[in-house]
Amino acid sequence: MKYILAFDQGTTSSRAIVFDHDGNIKSVAQKEFKQYFPQPAWVEHDANEIWASQQGVATEAVTRAGLKMKDIAAIGITNQRETTVLWDRKTGQPIHRAIVWQDRRTAGFCDQLKKQGLTGDIQQRTGLVIDAYFSGSKLRWLLDNVDGARARAEKGELAFGTIDSWLIWNLTNGKKHITDPSNASRTMLYNITTNDWDNELLRIFNVPRAVLPAVVSSSEVYGETDEGVPIAGIAGDQQAALFGQACTQPGMVKNTYGTGCFMLMNTGDQPVPSKNNLLTTVAWRLGKSKTQYALEGSVFIAGAIVQWLRDGLGIIRHSAEVESLAKSVPDNGGVYLVSAFAGLGAPHWDQYARGAIVGLTRGATAGHIARAALEGMAFQVADVLNCMEKDSGIKLKELRVDGGACVNNLLMQFQSDILNVPVVCPAVTETTAMGAAYLAGLAVGYWKDQAEIAKHWKSDKVYSAAMDAKARTELTKQWDKALNRAKAWVDAESTD
Repeated sequence: MKYILAFDQGTTSSRAIVFDHDGNIKSVAQKEFKQYFPQPAWVEHDANEIWASQQGVATEAVTRAGLKMKDIAAIGITNQRETTVLWDRKTGQPIHRAIVWQDRRTAGFCDQLKKQGLTGDIQQRTGLVIDAYFSGSKLRWLLDNVDGARARAEKGELAFGTIDSWLIWNLTNGKKHITDPSNASRTMLYNITTNDWDNELLRIFNVPRAVLPAVVSSSEVYGETDEGVPIAGIAGDQQAALFGQACTQPGMVKNTYGTGCFMLMNTGDQPVPSKNNLLTTVAWRLGKSKTQYALEGSVFIAGAIVQWLRDGLGIIRHSAEVESLAKSVPDNGGVYLVSAFAGLGAPHWDQYARGAIVGLTRGATAGHIARAALEGMAFQVADVLNCMEKDSGIKLKELRVDGGACVNNLLMQFQSDILNVPVVCPAVTETTAMGAAYLAGLAVGYWKDQAEIAKHWKSDKVYSAAMDAKARTELTKQWDKALNRAKAWVDAESTD
């Protein structure tokens, strides 16, 4: 019997998971790696350490499963998306530490692009809002700030890639310099309509084409490892989770509750331009079939609010205690918590918003604040989903969820209540790695088609809306008032 090995290369750790033919987990291995913060708002990783950690956990996962590499039918890769690596094609060595997606060093350059009136043109080509989050400005910074990098890049001596490209380069001993459309669409250099690197964007960002990887599909055999295992699937982490949740039909939506929340809606084979400040992104392309697209909305602070209740306020000792504290009161008592600690993401994109707790009275307790924190998460998800429905013209039938906060029954029930749709938790919650495994397995015939994969997806728990419409309307109205109190809290000048 053969198995699929998924590489799940994340922001703080590298993981490897072995899946069987029924989509069950056979074994897992995980290793954290170092985070570098050379200046305020700068975040870097050592790309060599990422490769070594990913190699190590892959070997460990296969061994733990009692297998050898010959028992692996294919490898699929999913990765933290916008993190940027630049390396020497001859030596295979990075010329600088990787610049992580969270890094804000290029915010000033992004502000210049906005002042030049490029917002509409860039959004039309890429589906993205101009932001330091994406890879293009990070690559430009490396070319301009590492000695000799630009000249060497123009001569074709350097290779740029997001983490997927870096792993495949190493897995194939430098034979393959590639990426897939889901990762390419997060660089701000890729035209999601023509499905190619865009010459005008390369001019704006001053990036030579010679440095870029070839764009291949998300599911095909790209090459083999030294042991002869096919490398056959690539997708950025959120797109992989969409595929792993079997959201393969237009209108299907998944939301991942992690440090932040990432919601994606499958919109089929046409990119849907957002009029409501969401991102239009490539979901995947399978072999030679049509590219599939998604709308995406991100909430910056979600699960991180629970860490703040623990570490900042000290009202819980362990994150798991938040639910019982929130349940100690029958409702929020009029208290609302807006977790805009890092500004507001979609659909507001307000970098000057700040966190706020409003509606406090003498009767407010720690329980009310804990409840308001959980409810605030659900309200923000609802704000994103409302925009998705407007942009797509598709009414949600159910929300498939994953991530750490899915174990919180109070949150999941409230999420269903405020959306007025069922919230569905899957039986296997490792949906990101599972998506990468499915993409690889399809390419080598391990699974026949998407219909077979969809049969493996099973729900574990379904939460159904139980709130009456009047209560929902009143709660949402009060949330909007709280949100407006938090917006534009900091003056732009004071952040310079």
